[in-house]
Amino acid sequence: MYDLIVIGGGPGGYNAAERAAHSGLKTLLFEERALGGVCLNEGCIPTKTFLYSAKVLDYAKHADKYGVTVPTATIDHAKVVERKNKVVKTLVSGIGGKMKAAGVTVVNGTAKLTGKSAEGFTAECGGEKYTAKRVLICSGSEAIVPPIPGLREAVGTGLAVTNREVLDITKLPKEVAVIGGGVIGLEMASYFNSVGCKVSVIEMFDKIAGPTDAEISKILQNNYAKRGVQFILGAKVVKVTDNGGAGVVEYEKDGKVQGVPADLILVSTGRRARTQGLGLEELGVQLNRGAIVTDDSCRTSVPGIWAAGDVNGKIMLAHTAYREGEVAVSDMLGIKDKVDYRSIPSVIYTNPEVGTVGETLASAKAAGIDAEEHTISLRYSGRYIAENEGGDGIAKIIVDKAHSKIIGVHMVGSYASEIIYGAAMMVAREMRAKDVTKIVFPHPSVCEVIREEMFSIK
Repeated sequence: MYDLIVIGGGPGGYNAAERAAHSGLKTLLFEERALGGVCLNEGCIPTKTFLYSAKVLDYAKHADKYGVTVPTATIDHAKVVERKNKVVKTLVSGIGGKMKAAGVTVVNGTAKLTGKSAEGFTAECGGEKYTAKRVLICSGSEAIVPPIPGLREAVGTGLAVTNREVLDITKLPKEVAVIGGGVIGLEMASYFNSVGCKVSVIEMFDKIAGPTDAEISKILQNNYAKRGVQFILGAKVVKVTDNGGAGVVEYEKDGKVQGVPADLILVSTGRRARTQGLGLEELGVQLNRGAIVTDDSCRTSVPGIWAAGDVNGKIMLAHTAYREGEVAVSDMLGIKDKVDYRSIPSVIYTNPEVGTVGETLASAKAAGIDAEEHTISLRYSGRYIAENEGGDGIAKIIVDKAHSKIIGVHMVGSYASEIIYGAAMMVAREMRAKDVTKIVFPHPSVCEVIREEMFSIK
């Protein structure tokens, strides 16, 4: 008998399990594959390992801009994959150590909820039954492979891959077609472009990077277009053909069907919550388009069952899952807590990076907020100028005019991923521009342009 069963050992699950165990709850964690989930094994960490190798290569290729001569710089993709595997193995092992130290029981296998009694909820895994007073669902998400003619067959032959398989290819392709211009597609397009592949990104909307501010999306697009990435926007993929490894992605744009050749196709058209086979319907857990419905305290429609991470379909980011898992455990313990979804930052780890939090001017207006936008070039930063020859990064600050609150900050440029947390605190704490001007920022730094712009906001 356990106090808590956690289904899924990704960021939301393992972090919540540790917090619960440290708080005195006897905790059982189920994970069907490897601790760390998609983020650690197939997403966040592996891709950042790839992208750092690409960044080092980019630095070497363009070192002459900074007075450094590098005669030859090449990529050894096999070694990049080898290093990625080492990084993942180290971190997975570390999580296992943390679970053991916290006293969390870890069971490897696929779990299913099979009933509820006076004692609590029952879960089955590998023929064994386990019971707990509470359940936290952190089963994550999976890549969507849309019903495009020929695409599933291409996945079967290996011509087309998702975020999982792309991280294990051993030979670099010559031509890559990326279906989808969201975060995953852009980050892998960045890697393949840096290492010398010809890259085409096909996106059905008229801009890349999803809900990212339009101007920032355009700056990112222009940076990669200059490096040779082909962006085909406002296009619908209609067919994929595989001629023995020489594939063609056909798309319709402006009423015409055209095609791009590719010996590797990356499918990055979004993700969906993994809820099938968990026994949720039998227990009456409410779903919406396949995702578990939760409130701001991560409660589901069934008392005693919580859900955190991608499985609730709200904001599919690892750090969202961390926070949701923590809030769920707090709620179990009777501690008032909730997730502030307004202030969750998002990052695209391209080069330049994109960091965003809160409202854009467009989303604020759509929500009926009387807002104004203030934009400053990162070239006002001495450090940015010193480190970014020809850089065109910007920062945008969105302010609620009625209350003078900072409701959004958006950046494209170096260190955006490390700066945006500070902006998230500004949004979460409902700070005003004059509050930020009283904070001392380090100099020289890129982040100080944010403070600089605050002086112009009334």
